[in-house]
Amino acid sequence: MRYAEVIGDPIAQSKSPLIHGFWLQKLGIEAEYRRTHVRPDELEEFIARRREDADWLGCNVTIPHKLAVMDLVDDPGDVRGSIGAMNTILRQEGRLIGTNTDAGGFLMPIMDVSLAGETAIVVGTGGAAHAILFALKQSGIGSVTILARNPLKGAALLARFGLKGEVKPLDAPLPPALLLANASSLGMTGQPPLDLDLSPLPDDALVYDIVYAPLETGLLKAAMDQGLETIDGLDMLIGQAALAFEMFFGQPVPEGHDDELRELLIK
Repeated sequence: MRYAEVIGDPIAQSKSPLIHGFWLQKLGIEAEYRRTHVRPDELEEFIARRREDADWLGCNVTIPHKLAVMDLVDDPGDVRGSIGAMNTILRQEGRLIGTNTDAGGFLMPIMDVSLAGETAIVVGTGGAAHAILFALKQSGIGSVTILARNPLKGAALLARFGLKGEVKPLDAPLPPALLLANASSLGMTGQPPLDLDLSPLPDDALVYDIVYAPLETGLLKAAMDQGLETIDGLDMLIGQAALAFEMFFGQPVPEGHDDELRELLIK
């Protein structure tokens, strides 16, 4: 049977199989979507095996493989040169093609928010941060403060995307900003918490956490306690999954089932 999958380390927390399985069932498509644990030292062998598997349609790529996988697949769209991270691999005419649906998935829930000329804070410098900073650049963001463990990585990302801004350590006081986005794994189940003092944020600020396990992270709870608008990780997860689903299975996701899908995912 044809199949796609999601790979990462860890991977048990991934809700992607529930999402894709839900859509496959609604559309009556005979295919599967699986979850596969792949450690960093296994990534090259994994890609080599899947390259020979004619039933394999592709995979979504999550932490920590979004950068390393770029060396193992073709890149006709120059994802390396633009976003600098891949979260989706497709079998296409005998080739394995890398692309990225995170940027589009990130923007979907905030399409009605005008970011042009505004300020944003992004936590993290990994693959998700690459996609989010690319999306913010496309949205015309005015300046970005990156909170990072490694200031050199943060500075390199600002330069890569031609963004104005600065890099600060994770425990630095926040500047005022319209948008705060956590693009790291901090706050995820099994990871250290992300403890930020949100009081410098204005009343109309939006706090967006891409972590979805748990769904209500400490960051989002702190934002809600302060009366700020929040977006949880399911919104970006579903958005990027919808883009990948059509690439894998050749059909757009079914319409009119968003509430049912979300209820399934929060059980």
